[in-house]
Amino acid sequence: MRIGPLNLANSAVLAPLAGITDLPFRLLVKQSGCALVYSEMISANALVRESTKTLKMLDSTTEEKPLSVKIFGTEPAIMAQAARMVSSSGADMLDINCGCAVKKIAKTGSGVALMREPKTAEALFRAVRRTVDIPLTIKIRSGWDVSGRQAIEFARLAEACGIDAIAVHPRTATQGFRGQSDWSIIAAVKDAVSIPVIGNGDILSARDAVRMEADTGCDAIMIGRAAIGNPWIFSRYLALKTGQTEPNVDLAMRIETMIRYVRAMVDYRGESRACHMLRSRLGWFVKGLPHAGAFREAIKSVTAEDEALAAIDTFCATLEKRSIPEHEIGATDDEGFAAAEDSGTKQQPAIAGPRNR
Repeated sequence: MRIGPLNLANSAVLAPLAGITDLPFRLLVKQSGCALVYSEMISANALVRESTKTLKMLDSTTEEKPLSVKIFGTEPAIMAQAARMVSSSGADMLDINCGCAVKKIAKTGSGVALMREPKTAEALFRAVRRTVDIPLTIKIRSGWDVSGRQAIEFARLAEACGIDAIAVHPRTATQGFRGQSDWSIIAAVKDAVSIPVIGNGDILSARDAVRMEADTGCDAIMIGRAAIGNPWIFSRYLALKTGQTEPNVDLAMRIETMIRYVRAMVDYRGESRACHMLRSRLGWFVKGLPHAGAFREAIKSVTAEDEALAAIDTFCATLEKRSIPEHEIGATDDEGFAAAEDSGTKQQPAIAGPRNR
């Protein structure tokens, strides 16, 4: 797949998830075969102000390349300045958020609110496009009604402004994550533009990803929530797409991934901050497994890397000692992971709905 001048190894894309897709998490999914990873959503205003915390969100490594950095804002000049900073940081691609329905974002005119202000969006797109040479993409929703008409019109506008690809989450601004996404809108956008279209929404398993491609004709699939604690969904999707059997995730693979994640988090965040975050994040990887509750209890007060690793070792030993059947540890169906959420991450409510990314 090609986005502008950027060639991707395959059609698997990690969605941007606020509070989730930091560098350590992106490395996990990259190691599972994902071709393109997205940063968390970054405020253009905070970037231009050179907030230390915000600048750190631009951190990257060669191992995760290519990386797309996602920014949001409403002022063309500020967005252009932020885009220049993103490009200078070494990012391979820039994405403008036109789909976030979180209330505190939308009420500023950013995110999905841009879909109601096409003139503002056009000025913003053109200002950013003039500023950077790296591929420029957007992520949108269906719009503000169920017809999908706004998505089609907005996609055509974006293409006319030099946008290189469009990701579509086919739920309305007011839905949040309620109800079902309407994949027919992805197909309609694909028919309306000549640039690549990335499908997103209700991909709960590798089979769903393959089905979305077949049903919509999209050029790539974007997986978000179903990858939380389940980075292997990408390797499973790629196997199915090429006619192979989905790889099984055994206990050794699961434990090795958790250990890598702990070490990457400590390296990136520092031990104290990493351990505080790991108290909830490590629970992602054991969701639905025997003795998962005991493991979550054991990690809820960890303060050191060694404590986190010891808890993982104890959990592994418990499963091995009690001879837990392999099918209870390494099921090939991803759907059991799809509801995994970061219970330790504060999430803002979407407009008239639950959490949104």
